[in-house]
Amino acid sequence: MIVEEFLNYLRFERNYSQLTVQSYGEDLRDFESYFKNLDNQLSWEAVDADLIRGWMESMMDKGNTATSVNRRLSALRSFYRFALTQGLVKANPAHAVTGPRKRHPLPQFMKEREIDELLEPEMWGNDYNDLRARTIIMMFYVTGMRLAELVSLDDQMVDFARREISVTGKRNKQRIIPFGDELAETLHEYISLRDQTVDRQSSALFVTPQGERMNASQVRYVVSKNVGRVTTLKKRTPHVLRHTFATAMLNHEANLESVKKLLGHESLSTTEIYTHTTFEQLKKVYQNAHPRA
Repeated sequence: MIVEEFLNYLRFERNYSQLTVQSYGEDLRDFESYFKNLDNQLSWEAVDADLIRGWMESMMDKGNTATSVNRRLSALRSFYRFALTQGLVKANPAHAVTGPRKRHPLPQFMKEREIDELLEPEMWGNDYNDLRARTIIMMFYVTGMRLAELVSLDDQMVDFARREISVTGKRNKQRIIPFGDELAETLHEYISLRDQTVDRQSSALFVTPQGERMNASQVRYVVSKNVGRVTTLKKRTPHVLRHTFATAMLNHEANLESVKKLLGHESLSTTEIYTHTTFEQLKKVYQNAHPRA
């Protein structure tokens, strides 16, 4: 009876759609079925927070996602807010209950052997498009820069003498990224061929065969097409190469604060997701290697 009053409130006073009202009804009846199975004498008024938490745990045990459980908890909260204002219950047991945290997917990254294979000169031809593609992929992997940062690069932003690249990150924040001899040599080779074969129309470092600055879509296509040659990852974006950079740094004992600065992150918590990635990799090694894993 109390559930029907709530559903009628949603239907006639809040003008919720029939589908939404039906969904709320299913969620509330599922919870009612849960607590009645525990004790047939229990009522909506007697429900407490621990009972709700137990219901949530049972849903998680059955394989429901955090999103699904939070949606049902939201329906229960709405129901009890209504019941409390109508004097149908004396307390709202759902008020203090926190739903399960949504698990964010770990960043996808390429294995070191995959990126090493892709960057081998033997994997590439000698024409302009191939040399440009290899240079772009190496730039992402060696520096960890963002797509927008790479697209906006001009020649003058690369300091070969100091082995530094100046980039403009989010909110126009400037940072300096160091690079090594391999990228320097590859960049020299690319720039030399570019200046011999392309009539440049801008100061951009990476340009189309027509001399125009490459846009983000063009760079994405170049990366996706070539990364797919060595990996089965579904995501083959420039950001995967950024993730690969960060993971490689941490796997080779770089400290988190240094990686944060190189990536241009505002907060250390943003960088910490890569520690989870490297730990997942460590777990796989352990499970494959230990006889009792």
